[in-house]
Amino acid sequence: MISPKNPGSTLGARLTEGGCFFRVWAPRAQSVEVHVLSPIDRLAKLEREERGYYSANLPDVPPGAAYLYRLDEEKEYPDPASSFQPEGVHGPSQVVDRARFEWTDSAWKPPPLEDYIFYELHVGTFTHEGTFEAVGSHLQGLRSLGVTAIELMPVAQFPGNRNWGYDGVYPFAVQNSYGGPEGLKRLVDACHRSGMAVVLDVVYNHLGPEGNYVDAFAPYFAESYKTPWGRALNFDGAHSDEVVHFFVQNALTWVSEFHVDALRLDAIHGIVDVNARPFLAILAESVHELARRLNRNMYLIAESDLNDVRVLRAADLGGFSMDAQWSDDFHHCLHTLLTEETNGYYRDFGRIEDLAKAFHEGFVYSGQYSLHRARRHGNSSQSFSARRFVVCSQNHDQVGNRMLGDRLTGLVGFEQLKLAAAVVLLSPFLPLLFMGEEYGESAPFQYFTSHSDRALIEGVRRGRQAEFAAFAWQGKAPDPQEEATFLRSKLNRDLMRTPRHRIICDFYKELMALRKTMPRSAEKEQLSVTFQTGDGGREQEKTLWLQRGSGRDEVLMIFNFRDQSVPVKLPDSAGGWRKQLDSAEERWLGPGNAAQATITPATADSSEPQEDAQSAIMIGAFACVVFTRAIAATL
Repeated sequence: MISPKNPGSTLGARLTEGGCFFRVWAPRAQSVEVHVLSPIDRLAKLEREERGYYSANLPDVPPGAAYLYRLDEEKEYPDPASSFQPEGVHGPSQVVDRARFEWTDSAWKPPPLEDYIFYELHVGTFTHEGTFEAVGSHLQGLRSLGVTAIELMPVAQFPGNRNWGYDGVYPFAVQNSYGGPEGLKRLVDACHRSGMAVVLDVVYNHLGPEGNYVDAFAPYFAESYKTPWGRALNFDGAHSDEVVHFFVQNALTWVSEFHVDALRLDAIHGIVDVNARPFLAILAESVHELARRLNRNMYLIAESDLNDVRVLRAADLGGFSMDAQWSDDFHHCLHTLLTEETNGYYRDFGRIEDLAKAFHEGFVYSGQYSLHRARRHGNSSQSFSARRFVVCSQNHDQVGNRMLGDRLTGLVGFEQLKLAAAVVLLSPFLPLLFMGEEYGESAPFQYFTSHSDRALIEGVRRGRQAEFAAFAWQGKAPDPQEEATFLRSKLNRDLMRTPRHRIICDFYKELMALRKTMPRSAEKEQLSVTFQTGDGGREQEKTLWLQRGSGRDEVLMIFNFRDQSVPVKLPDSAGGWRKQLDSAEERWLGPGNAAQATITPATADSSEPQEDAQSAIMIGAFACVVFTRAIAATL
């Protein structure tokens, strides 16, 4: 609804009865005209409103009409709130019929957040075609695997036809080379028919450099702050209320018009906002209010490297009211135990105790000194449910920000790949898979661009090379601008025809099915975490136990991060333990030194000596074993 009291509530071009309503925020202009280029070339003046908004309702402007805004009777620019840029970031905007698409998902009920198993994908490299339509052809396979939500890397219009998406400059416009707004709607509708939710990655910390014309319209950027990716957005300076309105409307558009179920907010640590009521809290309030009105589950999931629980804390307690956040600490713990890398930010991790703390609390760094940062870092997250944290062994950042974009497949062995999958998928956290990891994809995921500005191209090349200095990686980074870098990053599903890759996929499927049978509680009180180390001066055993639930609804998971088998004594209990999964079994192409199927613990009145009781087992090298309570065996 167009509200004269809050002109920022409706931006862009909106079809009306017999015409089109245009509204733009342009306080830096003394006059604004809309130049409709097709189907009939004409120029119309927009009327100035309060706070620097301009608007007009023009008759006889049909869907598909191309237009630009002319500022002060001079230069013409695309609409900052454009819905579609069919000719790219430098071309005219296009009027879109928002009501044209016929949705079939009226019966769709998004799952609760605790049921999400995320599958992160990049539309351009997920398939050979690199389109929304092509993604749709793989939905049934993902659903049968056990995935409950696909997470799309950013699809807002970026320059050229190959980019990670974080260089987007038109937050409301869906990338033309992917299939535009209609293509995205078809994909979301198909996901819902397949029983999967859709999460969209959005970028509210900066705008990309090429095709970025918003500065000519209004003070979208802060004067005092900057980010590693460019100028910071103005969320707390003069005129910042209108910037807040712009991005809040953007979020609501993805949810209401495109039926997206959740938004992943990129790098919110790049948002500087000292307001008593900050942008992120307003955003969360607005999205959650819309969810209540539509009677749908909708979630906001933040990426933040601050280890600050204000991200999750309710707004009335001084927080941002995010529903969940990505956990870098968990990834770093797991990665260093598997690879033994110690450069860059990995120098802060590498002990089994770190992973134990991640399981027990969420954050590993909760206020102690960080060698990598050379300062204290974080605060305690122990009071927050594990289902408020998204964890992974790989994602676009942790793979793509390596110099060669190498996946875990190229860094560790087969047994370690299975172990990594088990740690993530059997955790009480929200698990995320990065496209292709479910079958051990070996193609890299490298950083790629298709800019047209020569100075920018060279700046990106130099910047990427400089980023890798802290990791002491040898060699030369792939050229982001070369098309070959993009093509190398496309998935190779032919790998699925080989036994090892098929087994990895079957193992992932088994883990997801097992996860869905495990105790539902993600509260810390229902989780016991123990790590086992060697005696005296021996090297650490690097074995972690995770015990979830209680009584008949109890699961014991043992993860061995050493390259040799280790003996493990199971905890005594009223009943025994029955094995549900062992990654060392031959069915998973393991070495075959599998633990026994049923374990009967020693009891106080046992006539056998304690050391002879069947409560100790051998766990294979880099293996995971899962037991459930076998109460019936003791009756």
